[in-house]
Amino acid sequence: MTGPAKPISRDEVDAIFQEVSNWGRWGSDDQCGALNLITPAKRLQASELVIEGVSVSCALPLNTVGSGENPRPVVHLMQNAGDVEGATGSGDYFAIASHGMAHTHLDALCHIFYRGQMYNGRPASMVTSAGALANSIEAGKDGIVSRGVLLDIPRSIGKDWLEPGEAIYAEDLEAAEMAMHVRVEEGDILLVRTGRHVRRAKAGSAQGLGGLHATALPWLHRRGVAVLGSDGVSDVMPSGMEGGGGLPVHSIIIPSMGVHLIDNMALDELEETCDRLDRYEFMLTLAPLKLLRGTASPVNPIALF
Repeated sequence: MTGPAKPISRDEVDAIFQEVSNWGRWGSDDQCGALNLITPAKRLQASELVIEGVSVSCALPLNTVGSGENPRPVVHLMQNAGDVEGATGSGDYFAIASHGMAHTHLDALCHIFYRGQMYNGRPASMVTSAGALANSIEAGKDGIVSRGVLLDIPRSIGKDWLEPGEAIYAEDLEAAEMAMHVRVEEGDILLVRTGRHVRRAKAGSAQGLGGLHATALPWLHRRGVAVLGSDGVSDVMPSGMEGGGGLPVHSIIIPSMGVHLIDNMALDELEETCDRLDRYEFMLTLAPLKLLRGTASPVNPIALF
């Protein structure tokens, strides 16, 4: 069950990397990774989940206030405004550093390198000062639509939230499936709730986050998860990595499995809706920006019931 992250060595991380690798699975030229698991039939399956017509945003508001979790706040400048005499309209300017622990964003497959390589064996040098020449966020240019599944880990174990450093293992995911009466299937977008934002509101911010332990990744691989999202950054922090630091889930799931990650989601309203409607599956839509050669995109995931 959940608890402090068990120590994991770099040799163990290497072994998991090899075990779950999708390199070559969809051809040597592939840049979409596990998005290939979202087939037209899968999208049609997801559309059949739309019954009540209820929609829920799973994104945090863009955060313009700096903090320990947000060292690069969003820049929002007004170019025109109605409190200026003679104004005929308004306009503004945004600048966003997508990565980090503050903004809801989708990581591209070029975001993480492992031993000098990124997804499908491409060299890290293909990400240049001009941007990513391969594995960029353009993989999602046509939108990502699939069956979404929410596993609420705190709810499944009778808690309000996971503590920082509290790790989720494969058996915890299976226990949550039983508690939510749902099963993760191939091509699904899996969302894992840790209660991060409830904890911050009631107990204040703290170092670290609850999240997945790297040893849970073979389970995700066997189930065929296409995209993984969390109200944290998917990794438990601290991770238990030998020598300290490191994000082994990021380091395996992106470059080895080719799974795009959604970090820093807002999942509390989604959990309340799932509970009220008594179902933890829905259609989930992601529309990453068409940022050529980009390593990530801010996103507003929409769950539709």
